[in-house]
Amino acid sequence: MTTSSPVLYSFPNTDTVAKQLRPYVLRAQNSAINRHDTFRLAVSGGSLPAILAEALLASSNGSPEDTPQFSKWEIFFADERAVPLDHPDSNYRLLKDELVSKIPSEFGTPNIHPIDEKHVGDDDPQELADLYQEDLMRSFAAKDSVKLPVFDLILLGCGPDGHTCSLFPGHELLREKDAWVAAEINSPKPPPKRITLTLPVVTHALNIAFVATGGGKKDILKQIFDTEEGRSLPSALVNQGAGEKVSWFTDHPAVEGVAFPRRGSL
Repeated sequence: MTTSSPVLYSFPNTDTVAKQLRPYVLRAQNSAINRHDTFRLAVSGGSLPAILAEALLASSNGSPEDTPQFSKWEIFFADERAVPLDHPDSNYRLLKDELVSKIPSEFGTPNIHPIDEKHVGDDDPQELADLYQEDLMRSFAAKDSVKLPVFDLILLGCGPDGHTCSLFPGHELLREKDAWVAAEINSPKPPPKRITLTLPVVTHALNIAFVATGGGKKDILKQIFDTEEGRSLPSALVNQGAGEKVSWFTDHPAVEGVAFPRRGSL
């Protein structure tokens, strides 16, 4: 466990959140491309893809530092539902509809890693999880040569119960230490069958950003940041495990009443 603290940013509205998220993502992109000529990131679903699209599809100032180089992106999913890729519950479909289908051709096309659609109907999504872990291993390294993959960036949401990815409060998956990708067969939030990156994989990333907006998030964010009982919630466990590698991008309504220090600029 790290002892450093995450950074909590708060902005007036979601448009400003998107505007501030852009330089954060592109700094992570540029650093990754400079290191290994590719940008490996994982994204979640919910409202995140729409905010990410608003951030990344905005007009560039023309500098290389402010330009998404999508042809060098490898996009994985922090979690995914065991449904066909064209299903309304699919995070792949959400990202495709909100962002990927709108990328101008001159920006290039990202390499997206969806789940294996042939196994979405299985009674147990474990095979789906195993195959996705194998996909990670092809991009990062064999599991016997590295303990954990190192994402350049993981972009997350925070549910009203404090869950993130498909890691839910009090669930035994929070104690998983070895697997990179785990199966969930009884999610408290539908659909019940899912796969998810495990907590050690999330906290091992170089950069982790939560995007949480709206007044509906203020109660759970106060728990996560200000209370002792909130420390066991999945999103809080990411804070504890990754510390200063974690940045929260919120609007003012989402952090109303939160005492934890916040910043108004990057």
